[in-house]
Amino acid sequence: MTEDLGYGWQSDLLDLPAYLKRIGYDADPKPDAATLRALHRAHVTSIPFENLEAILGRPVELGVAALQAKLVDRPRGGYCFEHTELFAAVLEKIGFEFTALAGRVTLGAEKLRPTTHALLRVEIPGEPALLCDVGFGSGPLEPVAFPAEGVNEVEQDGWGFRLFEGPRAWELHQRGADGWVQRHTFTLNETFHIDYELFNYFISTSPRSPFTARPFAQKFTAESLLVLDGTTLTTSGPDRPEEKRELLPEQIGAVLAEDFGIVLDPADIERLAAS
Repeated sequence: MTEDLGYGWQSDLLDLPAYLKRIGYDADPKPDAATLRALHRAHVTSIPFENLEAILGRPVELGVAALQAKLVDRPRGGYCFEHTELFAAVLEKIGFEFTALAGRVTLGAEKLRPTTHALLRVEIPGEPALLCDVGFGSGPLEPVAFPAEGVNEVEQDGWGFRLFEGPRAWELHQRGADGWVQRHTFTLNETFHIDYELFNYFISTSPRSPFTARPFAQKFTAESLLVLDGTTLTTSGPDRPEEKRELLPEQIGAVLAEDFGIVLDPADIERLAAS
């Protein structure tokens, strides 16, 4: 990859040992399928999803220096472009071959939505290509293999996902309480950091973006999914129904710290409670 022309992912700026410590990975990483599965699982269960910078009125910065400072060095999280760019730098540093992709989040919507999601397609010799989706906030726990034909339906600790090529694009579906739901669609056109910068600007600043409307955070593990949407806290799992609880605005800061591992400065907690 030619980083000076903007095609690379700034892995020369990445502190890989610090990242591996952040996600609790203590093995020697190699560019193989076992390492990729372990890194993916460790990443999605360690670094939470959140949009709080946009709600607090600050720019959401991409690039390894900013991402490492926020997602690795601090007890914070981010959304898909942040997670995916950081993971891309990690994979590049280790020596994986991959292509960055962009997708359209649907979640059952009938109208066409803009490109607002980031994913990676990883190629390992002797293995089927693998879809890495570390930035959605609710799994999958591990990469999902692209099927040569038909549908690849996987079960990961009780969480279900389907990947297949639809009439217009590839589709990832997730299993919910009422059956299968299309989560997002995407093509295999290669995407770069400069493209993510453009998409990220829309997501973090547009009044039409769902991430500028209210606080949103997710914490995903093999056992549970915890979602904060505004002041509603929802807990669910692969084998249990949703449980909802309404929070008072002044409770949000403590819940973020204790349940999501997201620690904000006191001034930011006050601003968030008032938003």
